[in-house]
Amino acid sequence: MPDFYVVPEANRWDKIRLVRSLLKIVWVVLRLRPDVVVTTGAAPGYFAVRVASLIGSRTVWIDSIANAEELSLSGKKAGRFVDLWLTQWPDVSGPEGPQYKGSVL
Repeated sequence: MPDFYVVPEANRWDKIRLVRSLLKIVWVVLRLRPDVVVTTGAAPGYFAVRVASLIGSRTVWIDSIANAEELSLSGKKAGRFVDLWLTQWPDVSGPEGPQYKGSVL
């Protein structure tokens, strides 16, 4: 088993790369069967928490520190599928989530 896997970056404007990224993440998650998946966001992270949650893995979403004024699109979508939903900005947190527990920096 390698020490890491490379997953193609993708965004909503490049559908082919999105599909390639999803397929690679499905392969990695099914092969590794992780206990926990932690991501800081973007489309590949969203796919990872969705697939991992389907196989019973615990999942954590920490929205990127770059999203200081509002959640990322992936962060908005991921919230209902993760076990722990966090933001690194207190002004972005809300009663329904995500929670602010402090920043990484």
